[in-house]
Amino acid sequence: LSPPALGMFNIAGKATSSPAENYLLARRRTLQVVVSALLTESGFESAEKAAVETLTEMLQSYITEIGRCAKAYCEHTARSVPTLSDTVVTLIEMGFNVDTLPIYAKRSQRMVITAPPVTNAPVTPKALSAGQKRTHPAHIPSHFPEFPDPHTYIKTPTFREPVSDYQVVREKAATQRRDVERALTRFIAKTGETQSLFKDDITTFPLIAAQPSTIPYLSALLPSELELQALEETDSSEQDDQTDGENTAGNAITDDPGADKENSMLPPSGVVPSTKASEDNVIDNPYLRPVKKPKVRRKK
Repeated sequence: LSPPALGMFNIAGKATSSPAENYLLARRRTLQVVVSALLTESGFESAEKAAVETLTEMLQSYITEIGRCAKAYCEHTARSVPTLSDTVVTLIEMGFNVDTLPIYAKRSQRMVITAPPVTNAPVTPKALSAGQKRTHPAHIPSHFPEFPDPHTYIKTPTFREPVSDYQVVREKAATQRRDVERALTRFIAKTGETQSLFKDDITTFPLIAAQPSTIPYLSALLPSELELQALEETDSSEQDDQTDGENTAGNAITDDPGADKENSMLPPSGVVPSTKASEDNVIDNPYLRPVKKPKVRRKK
């Protein structure tokens, strides 16, 4: 390959707008030029694009592994910047003969490649800027990591106190309730049947269509949830009182030393009530039940 022909190994593609993509693309093109020069030094006159891509990927992986191992050796010795000794140890660990590097650098048939255009590394934008960033004090070395962004540890003062006035809170709650009802009404009007106030324009002031019921008086006869809940609470409180009274009477009979053990368990009439008769007396229909006065609990 001649130097003018090295351009055929450049990546063909559209220009990217992202700075990070431009940076990676420029680095990849430089590696392809280096691979093309090495092929020319080895005596090749032409090469397929797939072969050049494979060699470029191998070279990039090799350089990446050298950098990763050198960084690991550097951090192992409590340093943050790798030195030449870290790179030498890395090459020896990877099985490379370091003594051949000076001879290879002074070879006569090497090709000189022009320096690639300077591309700045992509800068990560700051998530939030708040306050002034702190610098290291005098007793902390400069190679230590920098302080995090101020928004991660400073406090943000609130200049507006939360509104706790009763009138304002009630107005806000009423406004939110009205907005919710309006939104729900619009949703039902859009998804279901509607009626209009004007015969000519159906879309103006849509109203939810009234659905007639087959038995209109049924809703008035059926008890509401609040009434059923009150009845259940009343029944449960009366059952608790009845149970407490039976337990008290049973304890009084049991504590009598002169009474017989068997007769003490019987009611005063001497007849054991049957469970079936008590079950028949329970009325399931709430409209046929006798009126029960709700129990008023006194405050202690």
